[in-house]
Amino acid sequence: MSIDLDKFVGVIPSNLDALDDVIITSVTTGQSLAWNGSKWVNQDEGPDLSNRIIVTQASDFGVIDSTKEYFLDGIIDMGGVSIEVPSGGIYISGFNFNLSKLIDSTSSYTMFTSPVGGSGDVLFMDFAIEVTGTNSAVYDLVSDTGFKAVEISRINFNNCTSLGTLDNYRQGLETGTGRFGGTPNLILSGNWVGGYFIDTSIVRGLTNGVYSLFEEGTAFSMASRFRSNQNIDIPADVSFFDFQPSNFVNPSTVQITNAIISRNGVFDAEDANIIPNMDKGDLVSSWNGNKGIQNTFKGGENRVTTEITTTISSAGVFVDLAGTYTASDLQHFDAPANGQLRHLGDSPIEYKVNVFGIIDGGSNDDVELKIVVWDDSASVFVDYKSVVRVINNLQGGRDVAYFNFTDKVLLNTDDYVKLMIANISGTSNVTAELDTEFTIEVR
Repeated sequence: MSIDLDKFVGVIPSNLDALDDVIITSVTTGQSLAWNGSKWVNQDEGPDLSNRIIVTQASDFGVIDSTKEYFLDGIIDMGGVSIEVPSGGIYISGFNFNLSKLIDSTSSYTMFTSPVGGSGDVLFMDFAIEVTGTNSAVYDLVSDTGFKAVEISRINFNNCTSLGTLDNYRQGLETGTGRFGGTPNLILSGNWVGGYFIDTSIVRGLTNGVYSLFEEGTAFSMASRFRSNQNIDIPADVSFFDFQPSNFVNPSTVQITNAIISRNGVFDAEDANIIPNMDKGDLVSSWNGNKGIQNTFKGGENRVTTEITTTISSAGVFVDLAGTYTASDLQHFDAPANGQLRHLGDSPIEYKVNVFGIIDGGSNDDVELKIVVWDDSASVFVDYKSVVRVINNLQGGRDVAYFNFTDKVLLNTDDYVKLMIANISGTSNVTAELDTEFTIEVR
């Protein structure tokens, strides 16, 4: 049945409460109320959500109920009251980062804290955080088990003094985040068995100071990747991140991909303070497609810098190509012995070897130069491409053959590449001339 709401003044008569099919409608405003079995609800506001707590003031948080989502209906001034995140976790959402905010300007304040024993998952979506007091921070959170997550989507940090510390979480994920103004330094501490991924994020208008957006904290170790594709502009003395290679357990897990990083609007890929304690060539680094920092080019070069005669004792028998080799531009590779380049990483394993050689030898001899790979897992040498050339009978005393070829090789961890040569025609010695070289690069 339908009843005109405009005919009632004050409280709706209680004798209507038992009528489940009653709808009370205002002819004047069109507002409709219906009985849901326990209370009257405004039908124009949609369904009553029993698992949502509407927050209009700080006290609405109370003791956090991890079975509920807290919805920010407006800008909430916490007034120095911290939110303790229980082991069951906390879930907060809002309309968007303009209409829904958590703010506090109290000094020495932390917005989110952990109880003794630690906190659970932290899931935030569609609001802004502004913690602007002196010596204040957004987080001081420790995971209770080491297997909890911090995942935030469409969250802006505005003028924050610090983002604080996240300790011993399994993983962190940011999507669609912003850091605007303030000094939003985030410290990662403890053992992270997962990683931290910042996707589609922007940083602008920060206050200058000696700090990093992301920083190594106490006993920090990360087993999976730290990845970012952020669009960042930082002031004069600020760094992007300050981690040590030793903080990361596995190769190629510091992944900076398609990021744009400037300082006061200027791009300078040689600015060493953007990433102060890590290099593009470190084994943990995998930096690709970026503007404003240098990129990682896995591979290296080995070049003959002193000529040494290669002794040929038997026709057709391969021996190492002699010479003093100088290795350079090694990224994820090293030179464990003269004439070798060894792969230290575990991904990728598909590489290209380029050979350029000038070999001096007996006039008109056929010589064969080949690429050889030590397969460390099988403890055997594997032959790759070989090329035969005739020692040209040139005018004067210099008779040489020229080699210029490429092959695809597989290089797992601790596999290495070297060059070997054979004189097919006889036992005349050969010499690799200066600047004979081989290079390795990712396919």
